[in-house]
Amino acid sequence: MDRLQLLQTLSDVPEWDVIIIGGGATGLGIAMDAATRNYKTLLVEQADFAKGTSSKATKLVHGGVRYMAQGDIGLVREACHERGLLLKNAPHLTKNETFVIPNYSWFNNIKYTIGLKFYDMLAGRLSLGPSRYINRQKTIAALPTIKQEGLKGGVVYHDGQFDDSRLALNIAQTAIEYGATVLNYMKVEALIKDNNKKVCGIISKDIETGKTYKATGKVVINATGVYVDNVLQMDRPDAPHMVKPSQGVHITLDRSFLPGENALMIPETDDGRVLFAVPWHNKLIVGTTDTLRDHPELEPHALEQEISFILSTAGKYLVRKPQRSDVLAVFAGLRPLAAPKQDGAKTKEISRSHKIIVSESGLITITGGKWTTFRRMAQDTLQKAIETGRLPNKACVTEQLHIHGYTTGSNLMDPLRFYGTDIDGIKALTEASPTLAAPIATGYPYTKAMVVWAVRNEYARRVEDVLGRRLRLLFLDVHAALEAAPVVAGIVAEETGRPASWVQEELNDFTILAKGYTLN
Repeated sequence: MDRLQLLQTLSDVPEWDVIIIGGGATGLGIAMDAATRNYKTLLVEQADFAKGTSSKATKLVHGGVRYMAQGDIGLVREACHERGLLLKNAPHLTKNETFVIPNYSWFNNIKYTIGLKFYDMLAGRLSLGPSRYINRQKTIAALPTIKQEGLKGGVVYHDGQFDDSRLALNIAQTAIEYGATVLNYMKVEALIKDNNKKVCGIISKDIETGKTYKATGKVVINATGVYVDNVLQMDRPDAPHMVKPSQGVHITLDRSFLPGENALMIPETDDGRVLFAVPWHNKLIVGTTDTLRDHPELEPHALEQEISFILSTAGKYLVRKPQRSDVLAVFAGLRPLAAPKQDGAKTKEISRSHKIIVSESGLITITGGKWTTFRRMAQDTLQKAIETGRLPNKACVTEQLHIHGYTTGSNLMDPLRFYGTDIDGIKALTEASPTLAAPIATGYPYTKAMVVWAVRNEYARRVEDVLGRRLRLLFLDVHAALEAAPVVAGIVAEETGRPASWVQEELNDFTILAKGYTLN
């Protein structure tokens, strides 16, 4: 279904079973779960799917070694289980990634060897492979550009890796295939309440046309991440703040800084956090930070001290120290952490477990959690709706559900494997119109056909949607994204019937956005 058909259902469906506000990992996961239980499901997102935090992760599907060190064993066990399920259900978007911890003391060799055996144990039958100690020579072979002075050995372990916003999109497509209406660029303006002051619907506005729509339903779910307080205050203006945004920043470097397929994990930085350097789309993603911010922002920017922290920490472990001029892109996301009860609480000490709250009005709010556990968060949220009597009891089926694009036959080295079964549709486009095979940016495998596909089949409405969250070029190489933007804008305008004036306005907007992703 295209966006116009989905919009039409807003007028055609008299009452929904489930209305979800928020189109990130959490909201989309709930939409997929609800639709596969055959609930009439509506999801609205004020921007594009995964526009916020859900496109700005460290690209890891992981149990969380750091959470284990903090003693949050329940979260680690749950996340390891969900990690195993996701690698089975979306193999086109995920892979088993080998991580190496280089150790510069014999004590750390022992500590991390023992600790990671416990991590393996928590994964149980869904383990991705055993961890093991490796000597100095094997550590250098696994991480050829690691600093060798003082190196005593290393520990190898396994975790999952994925493409976050592509997964969000495929979850949306899966939900739609099971009958859900899932709409981006649809902003909630108000909640609707019945005579008993119970929340029973939403009023939302189509950002593109300005038209407002009224939708009523049995249960309304607030899954807006760092914006949950905004929706809670629509329900009750004096509602206390539940969430404190914590900013995580990543930089993108050329793969030459860490060639090969192994990822680097630095388990304890100067401020006691964890830093990863992970191969991703033939680049190297390095991060992250954990900085409390005062207010949520749709497009947060990296702070100077965060960039310096990542560059200096990576420089202590890599033979070639990365400089600001080496950064191909920088991106910042905001985690919805539970608001600390005391001033000065450290973000790394706040649990990443999810929380579900039912307001007096019946509004259900889900917050916290992490990408890896999105499926379980959805299951728990709908179970809460069932327990409150708002929905009939139907079993969850997502544990074994293949996500849109599922295929087991893709080549891990293929840069376009993330399309899964959709690659056949893109090939058909280029066969029908060979000019669509032309690349949109020098040195990258992305073509005009992929842009057409993104608009026709992946709900992309703007240049940013295509280059940021469908093709990921904005996150990989800002200058290449700017090179591609004029071609992309022309195709999007043609496919969506927008006027020529829109193209220049859109390019201006994208240029301003791209400045926030570059240091150069």
